[in-house]
Amino acid sequence: MRPILMKGHERPLTFLKYNRDGDLLFSCAKDHTPTVWFADNGERLGTYRGHNGAVWCCDVSRDSTRLITGSADQSAKLWDVQTGTQLFTFNFDSPARAVDFSVGDKLAVITTDPFMGLTSAIHVKRIAADPDDQIGESVLVLKGPQGRINRAVWGPLNKTIISAGEDAVVRIWDTETGKLLQENEKEIGHKKTITSLAKSTDGSHFLTGSLDKSAKLWDIRTLTLIKTYVTERPVNAVAMSPLLNHVVLGGGQDASAVTTTDHRAGKFEAKFYDKVLQEEIGGVKGHFGPINALAFNPDGKSFSSGGEDGYVRLHHFDPDYFKIPSI
Repeated sequence: MRPILMKGHERPLTFLKYNRDGDLLFSCAKDHTPTVWFADNGERLGTYRGHNGAVWCCDVSRDSTRLITGSADQSAKLWDVQTGTQLFTFNFDSPARAVDFSVGDKLAVITTDPFMGLTSAIHVKRIAADPDDQIGESVLVLKGPQGRINRAVWGPLNKTIISAGEDAVVRIWDTETGKLLQENEKEIGHKKTITSLAKSTDGSHFLTGSLDKSAKLWDIRTLTLIKTYVTERPVNAVAMSPLLNHVVLGGGQDASAVTTTDHRAGKFEAKFYDKVLQEEIGGVKGHFGPINALAFNPDGKSFSSGGEDGYVRLHHFDPDYFKIPSI
């Protein structure tokens, strides 16, 4: 399995996202310029220019026409995927962190960081079908969590929003009333910052990765802890195979500690775990720095990883990967 090396970013990667068809891969990095690539051969298709700070997160609409990005320049932008033109800018008073389109793409959730005395918040915006009708007002603003909210995603039927972040608590919010419905139990939850969150293809469960060197699988409706995957380094990124019972974790040390170790000792590999048995089944090495982003192609036949080293590595699985014995 030879990876395709995709070099287009000057700075560390922050996020990767495939479109629903699996033919495009969107990458975000700290270099202000989200980029779109062909997912089969890793060819760069184009960039989205306009942000003035690190871009933390993106999401693409179901029909691959709209892209939304959240950036440290205190804005979230809507883009036309095909032409790269900016359609709208949502301005905030603090950096925008996580973005996620709802099922149906009529709503988007955007989280903002604590900044200059402001607390972190979760904003719900209505997304107009025609960009000319787009307005910046929030339908709902949720506050409460302490510290940064690193991820916020929509729950089943857009009835809930699931958020997680620096305070290591997973929360479920009601999207109609804005009420906090559930928090995970302290004993079973993460002990340190939750860095990443990935939903299963069917939306019935989700995976969280944390700096406490573990990833946890949760039921999306009841917030029951299903599985825990323990690794030996902080987890920066998580992904779930849509095809097999595999979970991938990526991480490494903090960027500040990287120079103190040899890259081979840095354990910068994407680790594969059996989703059910919670055992490590393999790893994919290659990055010269911590892995900050992971994404599975919707067909489950390839995955990509983005690192602190500024590279996106695209891996198409060999046939024997699909023969890994599973219970």
